[in-house]
Amino acid sequence: MAAKKSKRIINLYITPSSFSTFFKKFEGKKTDYDFSELAQLRQLLSNEKSRILNILKTKSPDSIYSLAKILGRDFKSVRDDLKLLQKFGFIELTNQYSGKRKKLKPELILDELAINISFQ
Repeated sequence: MAAKKSKRIINLYITPSSFSTFFKKFEGKKTDYDFSELAQLRQLLSNEKSRILNILKTKSPDSIYSLAKILGRDFKSVRDDLKLLQKFGFIELTNQYSGKRKKLKPELILDELAINISFQ
């Protein structure tokens, strides 16, 4: 059962002295994430993670292993990327069973991602 899809908004407030970045989750429980460095935001929105999100949307692989094969990447690296995407509410990992074997199915639960930049 897939979770309710949601929208994430990233607000970047650029001041002469610093950057403050906030993730705001709308719909459901409100959660804020503080990024003290812009590098952390870049890591979350890297090309590889964008490819993962695109594959989840277009191909809907049934396991992390299947996703890694489609991407042509190492299983552990893909799993680590998925854990980060899950932490920030972009995806959900759900248990699937094939006989006695359990596997995790990555599912995209994000409908929209908006990035707002305000210069102050």
